[in-house]
Amino acid sequence: MNDYISIIGGGLAGTEAAYQIAKNGIKVKLYEMKPIKFSPAHSNKNLAEIVCSNSFKSNLLTNACGLLKEELRKLDSLLIKIADETKVPAGQALAVDREEFSKKVTEEISKNPLIEIIYKEVEDIEEISKEGIVIVATGPLTSEKLAENIGKITGQDELYFYDAAAPIIAKDSIDFNIAFFGDRYSEEKKKEETVEEWLKRLENQEKQEQSYINLPMNKEEYEKFVEELVEAEVVTLHDFEKREIFEGCMPIEIMAKRGLDTLRFGPLKPVGFDDPRTAKRPYAIVQLRQDNANGTIYNMVGFQTNLKFGEQKRVFSLIPGLENAEFVKYGVMHRNTYINSSKLLDETYCLKKNPNIYFAGQITGVEGYVESISSGLVASLNAIEKFKRLNDNRKNTDNLDEISIKNADFPKIIFDEETVIGALTKYISSENEKFQPMNANFGILPPLEGKKIKDKKQRYELLAKRSLEKRWT
Repeated sequence: MNDYISIIGGGLAGTEAAYQIAKNGIKVKLYEMKPIKFSPAHSNKNLAEIVCSNSFKSNLLTNACGLLKEELRKLDSLLIKIADETKVPAGQALAVDREEFSKKVTEEISKNPLIEIIYKEVEDIEEISKEGIVIVATGPLTSEKLAENIGKITGQDELYFYDAAAPIIAKDSIDFNIAFFGDRYSEEKKKEETVEEWLKRLENQEKQEQSYINLPMNKEEYEKFVEELVEAEVVTLHDFEKREIFEGCMPIEIMAKRGLDTLRFGPLKPVGFDDPRTAKRPYAIVQLRQDNANGTIYNMVGFQTNLKFGEQKRVFSLIPGLENAEFVKYGVMHRNTYINSSKLLDETYCLKKNPNIYFAGQITGVEGYVESISSGLVASLNAIEKFKRLNDNRKNTDNLDEISIKNADFPKIIFDEETVIGALTKYISSENEKFQPMNANFGILPPLEGKKIKDKKQRYELLAKRSLEKRWT
C-alpha cells in the first residue's frame, strides 16, 4: 500500500480533502489537469476555480446552506474559512471575490509540505487505486476520457445534467438614472413615510450597502423583453448534450417559454421593492449581484443562459438600465457529469464495489459549492480512518495478503442525518430510481420530533438549533 492518499481533481471538494488529510499528518498526491488541459468552462490556472456564480448562498442559519456553512466552520473547513476571508458585500449571502478565493486556496495547498500537486490528466482511476486509497473529485466537468473510465468502474452509463452560468456586467456601464442599490424588502416604501423621507432613506442605504443593483421594469418593457428572449437564438448543443436540463439551474430562456408571467414569479419577481422613480412596486425587477471585492463587476442573478453571445448583448440590453451595458463575461452552458450515487456509494462517499475508491464533489450528485466542500470533507475524514487502520495492519504483518480491505472492517465517520452534512450523505447514498442532484435544503432533514410548527422561520430555527447542538469534534 502507498504511504499517501491520492486525490484526482483540484476543485472545491479535492482541495478541501487534501487539506484535511495533510492536517492529519498523511501525505497527499493531488492530481489536477489544469493548466495542461482546461474544461470548456474553466480558464483560471489556480485550484478551486469558481465557474458560475460567486455566491456561496445565504449565511443565515434559517437557510439550509447557511447552516451547512456553520457546520463546516465547526469542522475547520479550509475553503469556508477562505471564503469568509475573501467575501464581498452581498447582503445576507456569502459571496466571494472569485480570483482572490482561488488564489488563496492555491497558496494554502501549495505551501503544505505534505501535499504534492501533480499537473496531469488522469485517465485510469483503477490503476491508481490498486496501490492505495484514491478520492475522485473531478467535478461536474470531468474530462471525457476519465468519464469513460468512471463509467467502466461503476458498471453503468454516466448521467448528465446541464449547468448554465450567468453574464457579468461592468458596473460603470449601468444607467443609474434607472438602476438603484438595495436588498429586497428594505427598498419598499413604508406606509408612514413620505416620498421625500423614503428617498432619503434609500440614499443612506446606498452608501452603506451596494451588494445588489436593481433594474425595475414596467409591463410594456417586461413583455417586450420576454418576447425577444423567447425568440432569441441559442447555442446548438452536441448530440451527447441533448439530455434533460437540471431544474435547479434552468436557463432563463427556457423559463420564459413556460409562460409570459413565469419570470415575474421567478428571478424577476418584483416583491419587496418600490421603484424610486414612481414610489410604486414595479411590474418586474432584474437584480445584479456584486461579483468582486472592488464592486466593479456584477452578475445577473438568475440569468443562467445558453443564448449566443450576440443575442445576449441584444436581448439583455433591452432591460432598462442596461441599454449600454458592457458584458465582461457572457453566460455559457456546459455539460455536467454525475454518477448514480444512490446505487454506488455508501454514507462515507466510498464506492461500494471498490473500498479503495471514494468520490467527492458534484460528480456525486451534491449540487452546489458548499455541498461539494462538505462531501470532500466527509470523504477525506473516512479515507483518513481507513488509511490509519491499513497502516496499523501493515505494521503488524509482513504478509500483505492478510491486510483486509473490506469496507466492513473499517470504522466509518457517518454524520447524524439531523445535520445538513449527514442529510446530504444519506440522500446521495439512499437508493432512488429517480436520483438527481440535490442542494442543501431543510426538506431532506428529518422533521422535528413531536412538533408540528407552521411558522417556517421558527421551524428552521429549531432545525438549525438541533443540528448545532450535536457533538462536532
